[in-house]
Amino acid sequence: MILYEYPFNERLRTYLRLEQLYRRLGELLARAHPIDHHFALVTIFEIADVASRADLKTDVLKDLERHKSLLDSLRGNPDISERMLDQVSRHVEQCFTQLNAQTGKAGQSLAENEWLMAVRSRIGIPGGTCSFDLPAYHAWQSQEPQLRLRDLEDWAGTLAPLCQSLQLLLKLLRETGTPQWVAAEKGLFQQAMPPGRSFQLLRLRIDPTLNLVPEISGNRLLVSVRLLRPESGSKPQPCSEDASFEVTLCS
Repeated sequence: MILYEYPFNERLRTYLRLEQLYRRLGELLARAHPIDHHFALVTIFEIADVASRADLKTDVLKDLERHKSLLDSLRGNPDISERMLDQVSRHVEQCFTQLNAQTGKAGQSLAENEWLMAVRSRIGIPGGTCSFDLPAYHAWQSQEPQLRLRDLEDWAGTLAPLCQSLQLLLKLLRETGTPQWVAAEKGLFQQAMPPGRSFQLLRLRIDPTLNLVPEISGNRLLVSVRLLRPESGSKPQPCSEDASFEVTLCS
C-alpha cells in the first residue's frame, strides 16, 4: 500500500516537510561516501531554513503543552493504562524541556559558524562547491568518513530537540485516527467532515497495483479525493472507474 498524507493547515504542512527532511538526513548519515555527506549537509541547511520560521518553535511548544494537558485530563480513566500514560507524559515533558532550553531559533548556532555559512553561500549554485571555489570544503570532503560524520552529527545535533518534538507530535496525531475503507465512484470520493471535531491530517492508503494517484483537497467542512491515472510523458488523466482505498482522519 502507498501512503499519502494531506495536512489541513499550514502549521502541519511545515511539520511534515521537516519530518521528510529529517528522514532524508538520517538515511544520508548512515552512509560514508563524500557525495552522501555533501547532500547530508545540504539537508541540514534545508532543515535550518524551514526551522528558522519565527513562530515555529512557539507552535511546537504550544502543541506539546496541549498534549501534556490532554494526557493529564485522562488520569483516573479505567480504560487507559496509567503506566503507558506516565510514559508518554514523561516523553512529552522531556521534549518540551529540551526544546524550550534552546536559545533562539532551532539551528541558530549554525548561522554563527563562518565556515558553514561560506559553504552555504555557494551550495545552492549549480557546481558552486568545486575545489577552486571552496578549497576548504574540498579538503573537508577528502577527510576520513568518520571525521566528516562527527562534524555532521555535531551540526545536526543542534536541530535534534526540534526533530524529537516533531516526531512525537506527529506520532500522537496519527494515533488519533481510525482507518476506514471507502469507495470512489467513477474516480471521485467526497465526504463531509464529522461535526464538532477539528481534523488536522488525512492519511490515505491505496493499492499500487491500481496504478492510481490521489489528488486530495479539503477544508474543515469537506474532503475530496479525485483519482488520476499516470500517463507516460503527459499529465495524469482523471480515472472514470470505481476504486477503493483506506482513509484515516486524524485530529
